[in-house]
Amino acid sequence: MSSRMIVFAVLAVAGLAADLWTKHLCFDRNYPHELAPNEATWWVWKGVLGCQPSLNQGALFGMGQGSSSVLAAVAIAACIGIVVWLFVFRAGRDWWLTVPLGTIYGGILGNLYDRLGFWHGSEAAPWEQQAVRDWIHFRLAGVPLFDPWPNFNIADSLLVCGAIFLFVHLMWIAPRQEAAAKRAAQEPPNRTAAT
Repeated sequence: MSSRMIVFAVLAVAGLAADLWTKHLCFDRNYPHELAPNEATWWVWKGVLGCQPSLNQGALFGMGQGSSSVLAAVAIAACIGIVVWLFVFRAGRDWWLTVPLGTIYGGILGNLYDRLGFWHGSEAAPWEQQAVRDWIHFRLAGVPLFDPWPNFNIADSLLVCGAIFLFVHLMWIAPRQEAAAKRAAQEPPNRTAAT
């Protein structure tokens, strides 16, 4: 197994583990303590960052509410597509693709785990059964769009950071790599003088 495959797998598994572990902690009734009546958030930084369990049947920012089955199918297709692109079509030769796709893969798996209903028992209400567990509550009071920001989780963070990394690759890194490859192809072979 190549080092890039190992890095991809480690990032995906570590991302999945971090996501599932933090969701478990936040959704466990005793974490970090019993919330007082009418208290919906356990604050890490009062009024800015906290743990607030919520369920989301949609995608990022709550878009596509009620489309969990479609979103699960898209996630499965994305997982297959990433593996094929990286290891069949050899995009995995580029570290700038391997690393963000490893984090994205971990994020996809974390939310897919929830969408497929593996996180709860049979006691879950029907509307909870394909919902993703969000828990990171962030807000900047008085700042439009950030008061509050929609709740999210580690998987969402992995997806967004990986997507930003891919965008940077597409806009700045890939063009430089292509230009360097063209220059190298146009240079005459280096011939040493016979002595």
